[in-house]
Amino acid sequence: MRLLIISLLLASGALLADQKLGKPLTLGEPTPLGQIEAHPDKYVGKLVQVRGRVSEVCQAMGCWMNIVDPVGERSIRIKVNDGEIVFPESAVGKLAVAEGKLVKLELTREEAVAQAQHEAEEQGRKFDPKSIKKGVTMFMLQGSGAVIRE
Repeated sequence: MRLLIISLLLASGALLADQKLGKPLTLGEPTPLGQIEAHPDKYVGKLVQVRGRVSEVCQAMGCWMNIVDPVGERSIRIKVNDGEIVFPESAVGKLAVAEGKLVKLELTREEAVAQAQHEAEEQGRKFDPKSIKKGVTMFMLQGSGAVIRE
């Protein structure tokens, strides 16, 4: 009987294990999203670790996920090359820690419209191109690894 209970506990613990994706995390502490948002140019091109709750995952290929800080005011996208890492849809709502190089994207209005249209199609959302009035500057992580906490 004891053996059965121990086996069940070990099996349930395995099911609740953290999900490790991509390369192992190397930095000791995450950088708060508010700090990155306040001084993004300080982090561009550098390896950064972030932590937050997964708010959205790419529905088509799992090639990106958005995470939000604990109070839900700031968010960042972690993007990977297609197939390099596949972020599972089941990650939405869970805590994630991710690392990658912070990149700065400066999009013209036309590029921003094309990117938003593509994302809307992938996510099954409606999109009005008139909602984008001008070009945008975006910061995101070119992800190298992540851990989804169970």
